[in-house]
Amino acid sequence: MTGTVTAVSSNGVYSFTKPNRDSITLLAGLGVEGDVHAGVTVKHRSRVAQDPTRPNLRQVHLIHEELFAEVGAEGFAVTPGDLGENITTRGIDLLGLPVGTLLRIGGEAVLEVTGLRNPCLQIENFRKGLLKRVVGRDEDGNLVRKAGIMSIVREGGTVRPGDTIEVKLPDGPHRPLDRV
Repeated sequence: MTGTVTAVSSNGVYSFTKPNRDSITLLAGLGVEGDVHAGVTVKHRSRVAQDPTRPNLRQVHLIHEELFAEVGAEGFAVTPGDLGENITTRGIDLLGLPVGTLLRIGGEAVLEVTGLRNPCLQIENFRKGLLKRVVGRDEDGNLVRKAGIMSIVREGGTVRPGDTIEVKLPDGPHRPLDRV
């Protein structure tokens, strides 16, 4: 299974959106160089408030570009970086990947998928009504989070739009993603 990087984004200050870049550098065990969420321990404000010593399982945020088309059909203009992601992808069912999946991006970087992004009220503040489009219920009433996945950096490297993403599923039973 392969996909493509369509955009990369980072921001050195806390802000909901992240500007697009020509490239980003992933640092093993830390995240995106210069990004406010990079670090060994949690950096997301709500998680820091709970316990600042917890490991950072949210070093790199990925969103599938297909989500933008889905919400666009409902009247919501969303482009890469708008929802705070670091890497925008095309061609991979990110939400269907199991915990522990490895994503090799370009020639060097490797991410390990840790879980789902838990969408917050900032999405609603960004575009009124959008939160209900990225969090919902399936036909069985189960909560569905569509705002991307989180990962940690196993091997560093430079990531650029156009890079290929190779998916390596983990051995063992499929462990569905949950919020991290």
